[in-house]
Amino acid sequence: MLPALGACMRYDGMMPREGVRGCPMSDHSEEKTYRIGEVAEMLNLKTHVLRFWETEFPQLAPLRTGKGQRLYTEDHIGLLRRIQQLLHEQGMTIEGARRVLHGSAVLDESLPERVAAVPDPNFMRMLRRELTAVRRLLSGQ
Repeated sequence: MLPALGACMRYDGMMPREGVRGCPMSDHSEEKTYRIGEVAEMLNLKTHVLRFWETEFPQLAPLRTGKGQRLYTEDHIGLLRRIQQLLHEQGMTIEGARRVLHGSAVLDESLPERVAAVPDPNFMRMLRRELTAVRRLLSGQ
């Protein structure tokens, strides 16, 4: 027996939007939703990380059932992937990722390559000493 549409229960992975708190009652389209455990598994993250990110990134506001369970749409998952990329792959701080997501900062995709190209400070000191010695030899000192 199928649950009533307004019962805020999942059936076969589909969630009637009218049964979700915070969703307009006029939108009767069904949208695939995922529970927090499913999303955590998809992204290889812990559920507490997803809950923490929800507090740090206001635009990440999953839908809620009548009992308060989080339900994530494909849009939420896309945003979570972007946050994961910024924090884990790009090595940004939460504040930096917030700025990028709000559009007040431009993500420099070449940053990791530029950081890797910075020479070792010890090598630079040794090179400077050698160049100074060569200059002295050339100037006749």
